[in-house]
Amino acid sequence: MKITAIRDHALSLPEVTEEPHFEKASFRVRGKIFATLPAEEEYLHLFVAAEHRAAALDAHADFIEELMWGKKVAGLRISLAHASSAAVKQLVTQAWRDKAPKALVAKLATLPKKSRPDI
Repeated sequence: MKITAIRDHALSLPEVTEEPHFEKASFRVRGKIFATLPAEEEYLHLFVAAEHRAAALDAHADFIEELMWGKKVAGLRISLAHASSAAVKQLVTQAWRDKAPKALVAKLATLPKKSRPDI
């Protein structure tokens, strides 16, 4: 999957900003990071709730692995060269949902279908 498609999708979600995070680009909703792109742009790191991590790992073991922070699992590491575009978009949206305030998530559901990000 191409970085530009990930960036376009992430930025189409309500109140998302792209900001630097050390040597990475980060995507945030109201200041909370839900995704980072390392400088080499081979991987996407997503910060999703544990139950969503387990489901994603089961469904897409061929291009997703656990993202470790020391000895703790912090999220998902997606190999972009092998990733399904539809799965990545769905997971980016889920990471956004996991970090966004509930009222903002509800706002997404009220948008007309043609105005909603590809979810």
